[in-house]
Amino acid sequence: MTNRIALWLAAIIIILIAADAFFDEGRILLFLAKETADLIEYVAFWR
Repeated sequence: MTNRIALWLAAIIIILIAADAFFDEGRILLFLAKETADLIEYVAFWR
């Protein structure tokens, strides 16, 4: 991955996070955080 692609991906992710926080009060980020925590707990169980 080149630096240009990495910067574009970072910019898109930051824009999406800002849009979620502004338009949807961060509900999508909260959902993703909860699901990620559940996934980590599930994977840790199978360890």
